[in-house]
Amino acid sequence: MKLTPKAAIQIQKPIEEIFDGIVNSEKITQYFLSETSGWLEEGNELIWKFPEFPDYECIVNQVAIEKNLSISFVWDKETTVKISLEVQPDKSVIVRVEEKEKDINEANLKWLIENTEGWANFLACLKAYLEHNINLRKGAFDFMKKPNT
Repeated sequence: MKLTPKAAIQIQKPIEEIFDGIVNSEKITQYFLSETSGWLEEGNELIWKFPEFPDYECIVNQVAIEKNLSISFVWDKETTVKISLEVQPDKSVIVRVEEKEKDINEANLKWLIENTEGWANFLACLKAYLEHNINLRKGAFDFMKKPNT
């Protein structure tokens, strides 16, 4: 048995808009990242920064794209992430995120919980931004910032 973080959500927007909302650096920084060094495109190696972790940056590479269908990349040096888009009969889209599996141990259980929570947050933020132009992360994680000493 292996551990696999997964999350999914249904968004009422055209698949092209959702795809663009994920790969477009100007859009992803409006709802999820504080900074990215570029678009999520094949051949790019990116640096992602998150608003609640100002001292942390994540390197994203090995990007593979199937336009309007899927996006995959490697981050944290070993973990493959796949984001899949699936149009429904009512033209809404199910967005699924899945990370490459890992063996069961204490460290990976922590990883599973944190990354499942993180991807569920990503999807909720994507939905709120695309459907209602709302940034759910703004101020949401201020409690995690280290107080000035």
